[in-house]
Amino acid sequence: MILKGKKGIVFGALDNQSIAWKVAERCVEEGAQIVLTNAPVAMRMGEINKLAEQCKAPVIPADATSLEDLENLVQKSVEHFGGKVDFVLHSIGMSVNVRKGKPYTDLNYDWMQKTFDVSAISFHKTMQTLWKLDAISDWGSIVGLTYIAAQRVFPDYSEMAESKALLESFARSFGYHLGTAKNVRVNTISQSPTMTTAGQGIKGFQEFFDYADKMSPLGNAPAEACADYCIALFSDLTRYVTMQNLFHDGGFSTMGMNPALVQ
Repeated sequence: MILKGKKGIVFGALDNQSIAWKVAERCVEEGAQIVLTNAPVAMRMGEINKLAEQCKAPVIPADATSLEDLENLVQKSVEHFGGKVDFVLHSIGMSVNVRKGKPYTDLNYDWMQKTFDVSAISFHKTMQTLWKLDAISDWGSIVGLTYIAAQRVFPDYSEMAESKALLESFARSFGYHLGTAKNVRVNTISQSPTMTTAGQGIKGFQEFFDYADKMSPLGNAPAEACADYCIALFSDLTRYVTMQNLFHDGGFSTMGMNPALVQ
């Protein structure tokens, strides 16, 4: 019960394959109260209401690119909790170019800007909203999910790579301000390729997944293990960890070559 008494907002649960779904379940198991949120279009596609019933949590729709929606979400969450938020999970990512199969050398720039807004700038907007409304508790914790393509080239990941690099930069920059003012910590978790509904939409994802699994000494980290890591970062056990990009990938990020791949 390491989150007993804590209150948090979980962005991005779509279905039971989602990392955010697993995080929500684990938060409640560890004693937290949560509010669930996703964009209205994602809510129509997914099964978030099942999760809400299971977790006894309200669902407050919000387009994370809309400051008006985010303000409504944060204000209603504070009202529901009867106090400030202790933790937030940002698990949001979308590329129209990837969905429509546009190659990296022929991207639609309007779609690219949409990708950046949804996948990265929404993280800044969320933190700025919490800041302006003074809605996050001292020693609170904010976590965003990212991927190693922010540092290394994975061609089929397209401009999502730049989105994740921007997300990680926002975590460091806003982490300074939130840490200095309120002792709030901001971190990103760089997760293994994970069999989520969104992940499997990437071209060649199965081969991508298998390669990382063979390269990593411990294999790919599953969504459930990522949820455990998020819980640790939300808890008071990590009060002095901030502005970090934390690899949760079975060792993939440190490997050069694994004989298993040659075999």
